[in-house]
Amino acid sequence: MQSYLQFRRIGLAAQAQIQRDLEKAQLVTIKPQPAENLVPRSSSSEKDPHEGEEPREEDDKASSDKDIESGDQVNENENQVEKAESLDSSPAHGSSASTNSSDLAEIQPVEIERHHTATTVQTQYTARAALGHTLTGIHARDRQTHEGAGGKVFVVGWEGELDPTWPRNWSHFKRTGVTLQISAIAFVVTAASAIDSTILPQAAEEFGVSEVVESLATGIYLVGFGLGSLIAGPFSETFGRNAVYMGSLFIFMIWIMASGLAPNIGAQIAFRFLAGFCASTPLVCSGGSISDLYNPLEKTYGFPLYALSAFIGPILAPVIGSYIGPSSAISWRWTEWVCLIMAGLVLVICIAAMPETYGPLLLTWKAAHLRQITGDDRFRAEHEIVDSTLFSRLKVAMTRPFLMLTEPIVMSMTLYLTVVYIVLFTFLDGYTYIFQETYGISQGLTNVIFVAMFLGVLSVGFLIPPIYRMTVNELERARTKGEKMFNPEVRLWFCMLGAAPAIPISLFWMGWTAYPNISIWSPIIASFVFGFGITGIFITAYMYIIDSYEVYSASALTFVSLVRYVVAGGMTVVGIPFYENLGTHYTCTILACISTLLVPIPYIFYKYGYIIRRNSKYAVSREV
Repeated sequence: MQSYLQFRRIGLAAQAQIQRDLEKAQLVTIKPQPAENLVPRSSSSEKDPHEGEEPREEDDKASSDKDIESGDQVNENENQVEKAESLDSSPAHGSSASTNSSDLAEIQPVEIERHHTATTVQTQYTARAALGHTLTGIHARDRQTHEGAGGKVFVVGWEGELDPTWPRNWSHFKRTGVTLQISAIAFVVTAASAIDSTILPQAAEEFGVSEVVESLATGIYLVGFGLGSLIAGPFSETFGRNAVYMGSLFIFMIWIMASGLAPNIGAQIAFRFLAGFCASTPLVCSGGSISDLYNPLEKTYGFPLYALSAFIGPILAPVIGSYIGPSSAISWRWTEWVCLIMAGLVLVICIAAMPETYGPLLLTWKAAHLRQITGDDRFRAEHEIVDSTLFSRLKVAMTRPFLMLTEPIVMSMTLYLTVVYIVLFTFLDGYTYIFQETYGISQGLTNVIFVAMFLGVLSVGFLIPPIYRMTVNELERARTKGEKMFNPEVRLWFCMLGAAPAIPISLFWMGWTAYPNISIWSPIIASFVFGFGITGIFITAYMYIIDSYEVYSASALTFVSLVRYVVAGGMTVVGIPFYENLGTHYTCTILACISTLLVPIPYIFYKYGYIIRRNSKYAVSREV
């Protein structure tokens, strides 16, 4: 719904822009037509004999020295301009006051009365060609060889840095709302990844399999997550963020419902894999959405806002499903029904309230309106000039991520996040051994203890204000040296201010204080510290990769998602034998020792990251 209304507002904004720019240039006259007489003009009709001809250089020089002979004064309806401007400046997602029927009237083409002034005659421009050269944000150039047949094309861009249709210029309230909606989608799909771990005994008993086999329902979902990440990005670049977010969420709901109705373990595992495959979209595309909405400085708080909201999915899922399994009133299958209900609510909210943020698609919409209004088929967004098919994008997306195998930054951050996710998802099984068997508490209460980890996740928010101030100082320092951007190493502060050492500290703490004669609050507090650590590492890894690789960041993040989810999915299945054979103390100790080896990574990159980037084939070489 919001995408449709947004499409209409962009049309009004385009018509208002034409009005403003023509008033300044006074090249042509726009004659308002009665609604019943307005017929869309095809690109092939009424071709001017001079259209498409190249202007001569001497004519361009002569035209700059002559006064423009204007036609009649531009006489467009001022009310329409005011409505368009008010719609664009609306801070909300289209309130009732700004989306009434008169404001959203069909955008009709207007007849352009051609006045061949001294300028247009001497430069061989028709009135329509002159319009393409006049509009702000429109770049007139010849088509390149790889862009198809020759001829002039008017490349549509933003109307300056303050263009109200550019998502980065939306109000903070509106951008925060969009961010939270994306986080809500991520919360639902990540909660579904972990919630089945709360009903292992009951599901295994009904299907007649061991708990290790039933844990495949969680592991195979994560494998689907990883494999789905290879195609989610190209789809979002072809159809836009909203279509992919909502389309994949709807298909995800179908597979979750099928999983809840599964008659045997084979069907459950198959449907869980398909659900995970469709659920990868928000985790892959979220980085792009945040970049759509926030400039590099604003991402210092914009991305953590998304991460804190989205990362709590696999942590709160055990709490949500804690008493479903042991309950005698409802079936264990209600874990899937709860996910289905949450997904349905989020889908309805997003359909009603989430606008499109993908810049190239918004410019494509604007170009379509300009073609309709002017009748000139040469208005094109850069995104639609090059004939890049979905297949070609898929080919790049499924091959380029593996080129990152040679990138030290990507490989190090992938290893770091993979270890963290292995620990997190083995905890889904391990908490039974750490708390339930050690302290004799119930299955439901054991899962409730994940609330401590949830509070640790939220505690990362206290780091945002000081890190934002440090980022502002770094940006000012960069600008004094003539650079527009700070070093990507600024993004490492979330790790360096405690998140990196928090992982091994919490694991040693939890492993060697989980004794019946030591208070249960000791491993609970360790869970809090672990939640703080994993979130800080996640924010650091994503933001550092995005800033270090820029145009290649999508491929780098796809590789990170693929590896960490496939490996974590496999380790989830061996989690139960791991804890049963080695015991709580040695299992946590082994994981703590591995994570200790990774602690120096952010500090090394902070010191020597610029050297690594300078010698990289894909990373930016900027050094301030």
